[in-house]
Amino acid sequence: MASQERLYQPKDAVTAGIKSTMITGSAGAMVSAIQNTLTKQNVSAWGVVTRTGGTIAVFAAMGGAYEFTKLASANLREKDDSWNTAIGGFLAGGVLGLRFRNLPAVLGYGAALAVLLGTFDYTGGVLTGYEKDPSIDEYERKEYLRKNRRRPIQETIEELGEGRGIYGPGYEERRRERIRQKYGIDVAAREA
Repeated sequence: MASQERLYQPKDAVTAGIKSTMITGSAGAMVSAIQNTLTKQNVSAWGVVTRTGGTIAVFAAMGGAYEFTKLASANLREKDDSWNTAIGGFLAGGVLGLRFRNLPAVLGYGAALAVLLGTFDYTGGVLTGYEKDPSIDEYERKEYLRKNRRRPIQETIEELGEGRGIYGPGYEERRRERIRQKYGIDVAAREA
């Protein structure tokens, strides 16, 4: 029987692109306001739009181009994979490269962002590592890992020696014998 693939559900690329444009445009406005604040000349509050307003446009265009292209390519290909993210990243990087007004910058920034975002999506899209199964209790998981990686006591004793809380079978008898031979003192056996 042939493998059953999930049916692709098309997504609204235009609405998502507009939402992303608004969100990243707002972030660009914040960055532009910070840039305007840090300038040496006091232009006015309108400097956010007039002097550093290009930042708002670049942020908005990058976010909109990325989200729209990612979803449009997913809809055209009818697959939801890392290639869509890479294609969206290429166009968003190209928009960033347009600030420099030359083709190598457009292609370079596009390729760099495509590789970065495509790899990030391919590896799971998280910076904190793999996701843990929420149905497994954390304590039981750690106990399983401890038991699974536990070394035999004899191997530990051979490597580290006895003492410091590591005692092999028959340690009390060997200790009593050592003390009797070395110091001549008979140590009574401990009762359990």
